[in-house]
Amino acid sequence: MPGAIRDLINPVSSAASASKEDTVNNVFFLEKDLFPGSKMTLHFTRATAGAALLPRGRADSVPFASEKLPEILSQLSVPAGSPAADAMRSTLAECEAAPQARAGPTPRQAYRVEAVRPVPVSGGDMVACHGMAYAYAVFGCHTTTAAAYTVTLAGADGTKAEALAACHTDAAPRVAEAYKRLGVAPGSVPVCHFLPQDDMLWVRN
Repeated sequence: MPGAIRDLINPVSSAASASKEDTVNNVFFLEKDLFPGSKMTLHFTRATAGAALLPRGRADSVPFASEKLPEILSQLSVPAGSPAADAMRSTLAECEAAPQARAGPTPRQAYRVEAVRPVPVSGGDMVACHGMAYAYAVFGCHTTTAAAYTVTLAGADGTKAEALAACHTDAAPRVAEAYKRLGVAPGSVPVCHFLPQDDMLWVRN
């Protein structure tokens, strides 16, 4: 499950409790509720600060390790101690510990599901890649056995969107709060979420 969702359901301070409860209730939904005509209130995300992909040669010339952070900041002209530098430090630590996702919520609105189409997978796991906070485009990727769907959504403001939904049967402790909010036993039924903008899902041909 994406790291940002993990962060949202395990806040670092009690001041975040109300926000946590509201966000959990609007991030996760049950697979059985994903059908044409269903309505849900959702958080979506924007691209990570406009981060761009670097040419391979340039990317290879810049270190990617916590112990090299001062050199990285210098090469990329990022001021030490700035919010951007702090975000980069966090991303490096996360990448070195384990591949995780990073995403953030934007203002929510009501959406109506217009169409649901399964993503065809020709055997094997899928690979999901999530944008992370960095000076250039960095993705944290992991394999997943989740079911995936392409979903057409119509917003309350009249806009339409195509989104990817991933549905997990995951009893991990980090998503226990989501199961609790949805009123189901952990791992008993698929729990779903939409992938943020610029996240990627790789499947076999």
